[in-house]
Amino acid sequence: MTALDDDALTHQGLECRDHGRILLIACGALAREVLALKSANGWSHMDLHCLPANLHLWPDRIPDAVEQMILRQRESYEKIFVLYADCGTGGLLQTRCAKLGVEMMAGPHCYSFFEGNALFETLAEQEFTAFYLTDFLVRQFDSFVWKPMGLDRHPELRDMYFGNYTKLVYQAQTDDQMLDLKAQECAHRLGLAYERRFTGYGDLYAELVAL
Repeated sequence: MTALDDDALTHQGLECRDHGRILLIACGALAREVLALKSANGWSHMDLHCLPANLHLWPDRIPDAVEQMILRQRESYEKIFVLYADCGTGGLLQTRCAKLGVEMMAGPHCYSFFEGNALFETLAEQEFTAFYLTDFLVRQFDSFVWKPMGLDRHPELRDMYFGNYTKLVYQAQTDDQMLDLKAQECAHRLGLAYERRFTGYGDLYAELVAL
């Protein structure tokens, strides 16, 4: 292959990318929040692709799923950003993203970046007996908490699972009275005290603004 041929192929490869467009690879649990931020801020240059939220039931599968999406889409975008925190992967997702040259959300999980990673780290020293829910998890409490833990079939397991927790903290991304009432019901079902804390979008908003 001549140098001219090589340059032509390089130029052709660059032409395939849609310059200025950003692909957000996100957990499905963040879909509503990311779409709301895109709409409110006019971020039409950002495309969102969500992976199934239930991957959190098998966090070891998250790095492979993210990598497959990156490899499938990387030639079509100028930048790819991964909207996952560590999410129980034990650092494997960060290592995989670094290997692929792709940035990702900072923090251990979405509870942390919704609160703000710096603030959550401080609160965690006092709230190690707190069980957290987000807007998504309040809506999907039965599908992502109650049933996967077998509490629909064996409610007697509740105290085994949650006996060391003292309160349920609902990190509210939005002001929604119906979600607040449902979160209170979730706390009652788990036998925990209830606290609602409006976090908004926390570091998720800051990270997207930085893009």
